[in-house]
Amino acid sequence: MHTDDGRRRVIIEGVAPEIDGGRFPIKRTIGEDVTVTADMFTDGHDVLSCVLLYRPESEQEWSEVQMKALVNDRWRGSFKIERFEQYCYSLIAWVDHFKSWSRDLEKRIAAGQDISVDRQIGAQRVEEAATRASGSDATALTTYAGLLRDGSENIDIALNPALTALMYKHSDRDYATRYDKELAVTVERERARFSSWYELFPRSLRTETGGHGTFKDVEAHLPTVKAMGFDVLYLPPIHPIGHTFRKGKNNNVVAQSDEPGSPWAIGSEEGGHKSIHSELGTLEDFRQLVDSARSQGIDIALDIAFQCSPDHPYVQEHPEWFKHRPDGSIQYAENPPKKYQDIYPFNFETDNWRELWDELNSVFMYWCEQGVRVFRVDNPHTKPFPFWEWSLSEIKKQYPDTIFLSEAFTRPRVLYRLAKLGFTQSYNYFAWRNTRSELTEYLTELTTTEVAEYCRPNLWPNTPDILPESLQVGGRPAFISRLVLAATLG
Repeated sequence: MHTDDGRRRVIIEGVAPEIDGGRFPIKRTIGEDVTVTADMFTDGHDVLSCVLLYRPESEQEWSEVQMKALVNDRWRGSFKIERFEQYCYSLIAWVDHFKSWSRDLEKRIAAGQDISVDRQIGAQRVEEAATRASGSDATALTTYAGLLRDGSENIDIALNPALTALMYKHSDRDYATRYDKELAVTVERERARFSSWYELFPRSLRTETGGHGTFKDVEAHLPTVKAMGFDVLYLPPIHPIGHTFRKGKNNNVVAQSDEPGSPWAIGSEEGGHKSIHSELGTLEDFRQLVDSARSQGIDIALDIAFQCSPDHPYVQEHPEWFKHRPDGSIQYAENPPKKYQDIYPFNFETDNWRELWDELNSVFMYWCEQGVRVFRVDNPHTKPFPFWEWSLSEIKKQYPDTIFLSEAFTRPRVLYRLAKLGFTQSYNYFAWRNTRSELTEYLTELTTTEVAEYCRPNLWPNTPDILPESLQVGGRPAFISRLVLAATLG
């Protein structure tokens, strides 16, 4: 294959981080470094100059960092994220004839060889650089060239660091190789990097009279949450709960009249995903809770579960968004042999998928408008990857400080794909890693491989529906150790 100019002799390959050939961005927060390594080499023995280019997305001009040679043609450079916006980075490298000349000159001097001609070659290189410079730089380079041509001047002038710096600054890049990709960095707020989540069911914060807990009760509980050191308060779904096939205590398929049902069976005659369970309070009460929490340094995180109870308004208004069985009934959720008769999953292969996507995306937008900036997304691995890539991108365009936690207890490649697509933090296998060797192996994978560039693990010791065996049999010491491991490893 012919290049646009055969005089471009440098090869750039093996760039890291580069996720799936540049298909996905890496992730950082303000103040973090981006360290880039690459294999850059040329034919023969010429010396290279290699540069890491970077810029905030809003700027056109690139900033540069000189890269340092490691071993075996591997180079490394770093830059710091200083703005809350996306960044781009790339690489450029060229054969640096002045560096090659300087290196060879030192060898000739050490060997006691005649360097009179080499002086003239160096002077010519410096004079050429002077034509590319201006002002005081051009004047200085012209002076250096004259000294090189003057055989009486000490040859140390050729190795002067000031001259070397000027020659690098005004290098001849006519035949430089530019990496053919501009790689991306997604920049998020600091809480995206690490946060401590506390989960509670608002209805469980009963009043003195033993009634249903409310948002006001949660608000009164905020100082306790803060005192424990948590900065995210996560609430399970706060929406109306369906009545049809409502589950009772211990997953009983028949609920008693006073049993509230599962918050994840979303939707009733009161409304759906943009409505609030009436016993929790009003929308104004919820907004007050969000504001009060924020004033104490706490984010309210909402659980978003894209599924419906049989009583959800969507079921009547948009039956085309669900799968229908041969007998005409709608397919409820199953994970055989488990059955979830109180939940209808969406059919993402419906002919009306665009309308479905728009509506689900509007759910996020609605709660963002109410001040929510953190979401725990239920079972995202059971929804299409293209939906998440589109939806999360759309939300972050308008609300760039939004954090999404992926509740994806699933296969590694699926978990990692969701992280690449835009989920800020991820559930993972920490809950099932118990021995020292298991924890060491898994945390090594999460922190020292490419995974660390795009996946931020949120280490949950347990969840409302997952109690690992170690916690079932280990007693209080097991809970304490898992808490310490989650906090410190996280």
